[in-house]
Amino acid sequence: MPLLKKRKPLGEILIGKKIITQTQLEQSLQSAKKTNTRVGSVLVRLGYCSEEDIARALAEQYELPYVMPSSSPIDPKTIRLIPEATARRFMAVAVSIERGALNVAMLDPLNVIAVDEIKKLTGLPVNPLVTTETEILKSINLYYGMEVSFDEMVKRVQASGIEFLKGEDELPEMLEKAAGESSIVQLVDMLGARGVMENASDIHIEPDEDTLRVRYRVDGLLHETVTLPLKIHPAVVSRVKILSDINIAEKRVPQDGRFIAKIAGRDIDVRVSTLPTIFGEKVVLRLLDKSRNILEIENLTPMPDTLEVIKKIIKRPFGLILLTGPTGSGKTTTAYTLLNMLNTMDKNLVTVEDPVEYHLKRINQVQVNTKAGVTFAGALRHILRQDPDIVMIGEIRDRETAEISIHAALTGHLVISTIHTNDAVGTVSRLLDMGIEPYLISSSVTCIVGQRLVRKICEGCKAHYDADPKILEGMGAAAGARILYKGNGCAACKGTGLKGRIGIFEVLTLDDELRGLIVAKKENSVILDALKKKGFAPLRTQGIRAAMAGHTTLEEVFQATQAVE
Repeated sequence: MPLLKKRKPLGEILIGKKIITQTQLEQSLQSAKKTNTRVGSVLVRLGYCSEEDIARALAEQYELPYVMPSSSPIDPKTIRLIPEATARRFMAVAVSIERGALNVAMLDPLNVIAVDEIKKLTGLPVNPLVTTETEILKSINLYYGMEVSFDEMVKRVQASGIEFLKGEDELPEMLEKAAGESSIVQLVDMLGARGVMENASDIHIEPDEDTLRVRYRVDGLLHETVTLPLKIHPAVVSRVKILSDINIAEKRVPQDGRFIAKIAGRDIDVRVSTLPTIFGEKVVLRLLDKSRNILEIENLTPMPDTLEVIKKIIKRPFGLILLTGPTGSGKTTTAYTLLNMLNTMDKNLVTVEDPVEYHLKRINQVQVNTKAGVTFAGALRHILRQDPDIVMIGEIRDRETAEISIHAALTGHLVISTIHTNDAVGTVSRLLDMGIEPYLISSSVTCIVGQRLVRKICEGCKAHYDADPKILEGMGAAAGARILYKGNGCAACKGTGLKGRIGIFEVLTLDDELRGLIVAKKENSVILDALKKKGFAPLRTQGIRAAMAGHTTLEEVFQATQAVE
C-alpha cells in the first residue's frame, strides 16, 4: 500500500469549503476530545455537516478518490471477494478490479489492519477509496442479500422444467402454481433488485417470437439485460400480477397495479402495467424509491445563473409557476425540489398528485382517485378551503384544473404545477387552446420553466478534445475557444462515456411587455423574438452552454433539444 501523504487538517478543508465555521470546529474538537470520538463523527452528529461532506474532505485530505458504490452496479463476484462479516467489521466493500488490484470503498481508508486482512483474504493488492457509512451499508444490504448471480438463476429456472401444455396457460390454477415456484419467485425478486442496483427507472419484460427479453431504462435509455426462455413467460407475468393484485386470468386487455418491495432496506414503490401484444403480455414495472432524498436545488443543473433566476422566482409570495416539457424530462423532480426549498414550519403546503411519488415531511399530499371522485379539479377546490400558503398540482390536464389553479394564484397563493408542452413559449398557446382567457394567463402566471434531461459526461473517464472551429463558431463560442469534452469509456459508465443526468432549463419570466403580447394573442414567434431581445436563452442554447462547460456532450444536447429560429 502506498504511503498516504497527509495534507491539510480535515477541519481546515471544511472551513475552506465554507461548510463549517471556526467556532463549530472548535466546539466539535472539544466534544471529540471528551468523548474520545473522531471529530468528523461529532460534526455530523451536531448537524454541522453531512456524512458526504466528511468523506469528500477526507478524500481531498489524503488524495484518494471519493466513490458512491450503491449508485453503480458492482459485479457480485467482485463484492463477494470480501466476506460479508469482514465487510461489516471494517466497513469496506470491494467495488472493482483494475490492473490486478482490488478497489475497496472504505469508511476509514487509513485502517492498515483492514487493508492487510483484505489483502490476505483476496490475494490482491488493495487500492483504498473513500465513501460514507450509509453508502457501504446500502451496498452490503443489496449485494450480499443476493444469494446467486443472474446467470446461475437463469440456469435454475431452465432446470425447473416449467412448461405449459396447450391450453394450460389459460387456467388460473396452473398460472398460480407456476408463479409460486421458488425459481420464478427468486427470478422476479432478482429482476427488481437488479433494477434498483442499476438505478433503473423502469423494467420492461417483453415476449418476442422465440425469447423473453428483459430491458432496463437507465438514464433515459433502454438496455437489454438478460434473455429468458419464452416458455416461462406466463409464470413470470403471473408472479408480477399476483404481487400487484392484478387478475392473472385476464390477458386480453391492459391492466394496472402496484406493490411495495423492500430491497436493500429501501421501500420501492413498483407501478405495474400490462399490455397485450401479438406474442403475449408485455409488462412494464416503474420503480420509485420512496427513501430517495429530494434533490437540493443546486443539484438540478450545473448552470449557476439559471439557478439564481429560479431562486428569485420561488421567493415570490403568490403566482403560478409552470414546469413544462415532455414525459420523462424531470418536471416532477423539479417540482419536489422547489417544494423542499419552500417547506418551512410557518407555511401550509398542500399537494394533489397522481401518483404521489415521494413522501415529504410537513407537506399534506393528496392522491388523485378518479374512481372515488377525487380529481385534480375536485381536490383543488377543497384544498383552497384548507388555508394553504403553497399548492402543488401534479399536472394541469384540462380547462377546469387550469382555471382553479389560476384562481388560486390570483387570490394570494403560490401555485406550482406541470403541463405538457414542448417548450416554455408553447405553454401560452396550450393554455389558450384549453379555453383560458389571455388576461387570466398574463395576470396569474409569473414564470414558465421549460426543461430537458441530458446525460452527464462520466467523471471517471472525462477528457477534452480540440473541436472543429466551424462547430464552435456555429455554437457562438468565443474567438480562440477550441475545447469540448467527452467520456472515453470506463467500467463505471460501462464504456459509454456518460453516467447520470443533469437538467437544462429555459426560464421565461413575465414582464409588462410580455403580458401585453399575451393579451393581444400574439403568435409564439413574436413572443420568442421579444424574449430573445431581453436575453432569454432557449433550451438548445442552454444545452450548448452546458456542453462547452464540460457537463455533457453536443450529441446529447442536439438529441434532447430542437433548434429555435
